[in-house]
Amino acid sequence: MCIVKECIMNFLLAIDQGTTNSRAIIFDRLGNIISQHEIPLTLSFPHDGWVEQQPEEMFDNTVICCRKALEKANLTAADIAAIGISNQRETTIIWDKHTGKPIYPAIVWQDRRTHAVCRELKRTAFAQLISQKTGLVIDPYFSATKISWLLDNVSDARTRAEKGELLFGTVDSYLLWKLTNHQSHYTDASNASRTMLFNIHTQQWDTEILKNFNIPEILLPVVLDNAAHFGNLDKHILGESIPITGMAGDQQAAAIGQACFQAGMVKATYGTGGFMLLNTGGRIVNSQNSLLSTIIYRLNNQVTYGLEGSFFCAGVTVKWLRDKLQLIQTAAETESLAKQINSTDGVYLIPAFTGLGAPYWDPEARAALFGLTRNSGKEHIVRAALESVAYQTKDLLNAMLADSQQPFKALRVDGGMVANSWLLQFLADMLDLEIQRPNCIETSALGVAFLAGLQAGIYQSLDEISVLWQKQFQFKPQISSAKREALYTGWQRAVKSVLTHQ
Repeated sequence: MCIVKECIMNFLLAIDQGTTNSRAIIFDRLGNIISQHEIPLTLSFPHDGWVEQQPEEMFDNTVICCRKALEKANLTAADIAAIGISNQRETTIIWDKHTGKPIYPAIVWQDRRTHAVCRELKRTAFAQLISQKTGLVIDPYFSATKISWLLDNVSDARTRAEKGELLFGTVDSYLLWKLTNHQSHYTDASNASRTMLFNIHTQQWDTEILKNFNIPEILLPVVLDNAAHFGNLDKHILGESIPITGMAGDQQAAAIGQACFQAGMVKATYGTGGFMLLNTGGRIVNSQNSLLSTIIYRLNNQVTYGLEGSFFCAGVTVKWLRDKLQLIQTAAETESLAKQINSTDGVYLIPAFTGLGAPYWDPEARAALFGLTRNSGKEHIVRAALESVAYQTKDLLNAMLADSQQPFKALRVDGGMVANSWLLQFLADMLDLEIQRPNCIETSALGVAFLAGLQAGIYQSLDEISVLWQKQFQFKPQISSAKREALYTGWQRAVKSVLTHQ
């Protein structure tokens, strides 16, 4: 937790709706955490590759978290200057415009049910159009094919959508709609850029893409800057009407919380999945290495772009060790187990539980363990699981270096997994790069608090925000190039074995 340095009555409330938890955090204007509350969020898996959540649970949890955070801080809603919303991206919700009731559970970003459709689309000229206009690759990860699936598979959904009776939103839009008592149907540029429907050049929903997916534009939210007036909190929720003035997808919010405001700065977030985001300034870099061109933030109609690489399994791999294999009872145990041995003795875990993300983009790949012998114990498997996070990060870093043609000075890291110092040292060793852990690792929440404060006038500029970032610890490489290369070669050989396209 960040250290409280002073209490000024300009507090900011950040709503952070992740994949596994609903969270509310109250920050002071210096970016210190005053209080927080979180509630686990249920995930369901009705079929292989399907991942769903209940939108109503997200909203109910959010309200409880906000109330509890205020209570813990001994504050009232009158003490809150503004609210920011950070969210798991791409997750798709369609709801009734009049009742606010979802027509189907939220289809989570990890969901792969549309992989067959995506596979066929990749073989057409439409794939190149998608890449050119949205900066993305065709994949079930993004919202577009999820929306099409809902319109085609939920009774009367398409007819009702065309009549204007339904609304689509990613999690930010749905929460905003509910928090404002059905008054605001908006999203922000960062979330819009992850739908596979938004033209990152024109900054508009793309009519040609919408036509190809047969999605009516009337279904979609209005896109605003990341710092904007999104609406006012319904006063019945917390007792006061508070302006909602900041919004961003969780990874872009983390880049803002990490003060990655200059071109060439890069951050990695390790939560359920792993995500690297490189600031490319006002320039769209068209990746030649299967990375994504995306919007980090848009302020005063000025866009800052980024190159992003993501892999689907980071923290969720540790959860698998705990819940399914029952090798550990808590995530914290992984650090001590990894330290018990000098190496995995050739054991590699490829955590393709829901396919492989960048730079492979193979939704049909599945997880595998390689190199097991009779001497392999749980410590080898646990360490291999942690090492897989570093290897996947190296895959992304190599792709970013090839695309950007510029070396990086350091990697700023955040997310729940960065409490594991052994992992960060192994990460530094594998990347041959300084790893910087900040004082406050709740960077997604901090990022939207900064955005909300920017719009509310608490901060006057990004420069004012950047000086608030503080490094807690740094990890520097300690192994030889030869050892690094040998370990990574073993990983590459193992990955190749699970790919369904060579």
